[in-house]
Amino acid sequence: MTIIPQSALKDIGLKEHITAIENLEQQQYFPIEKLKAHTDNVRHVAVSIFIFHQNKLLLQKRASTKYHSAGLWANTVCSHPRWQESAEDCANRRLQEELGWQVPLTLFGSIDYSAPVGDLFENEHVHCFHGTHSSANDIENYNRIEVEDVEWLSLPEVLQQLADNPARFTEWFRIYMTQHRSMITDLLQ
Repeated sequence: MTIIPQSALKDIGLKEHITAIENLEQQQYFPIEKLKAHTDNVRHVAVSIFIFHQNKLLLQKRASTKYHSAGLWANTVCSHPRWQESAEDCANRRLQEELGWQVPLTLFGSIDYSAPVGDLFENEHVHCFHGTHSSANDIENYNRIEVEDVEWLSLPEVLQQLADNPARFTEWFRIYMTQHRSMITDLLQ
């Protein structure tokens, strides 16, 4: 039985229906509650956003009220499209909801991964987006319910911190930066 921390009950959208995958190749999907997808290890659609300013990536520290991976650092935004919401619409919505601003986003690939996160599971087909923010200073109005902190780091700094203390980072971000690093570093070329 999965025990959700009391603090996570404040996490918005746990009962929200997201897009589960019956068969990706045939584009067969079905709605599932977000929490159920993670407790039952059901493959589902996700989005990840990587926002850069000059050669630095904006990382976010997940709020301590998140139902999993609370207080850990990840890429700029990670989320799930609502049932029948496109990945692009979700990415734009969640960037605004979490960080309070918009920049043009470009799809640059997809990543499939699965991993345990505590008593829960990530089993995701992730649409990856990137964008550029014009100022490194205009990022402090983020949603404190969703995000505990933000920080700009160069990729060498990210890799050094991952090597020094991988437990500070979400499982998916570690996977992105180890198994799919070239997809992200290619964005800076």
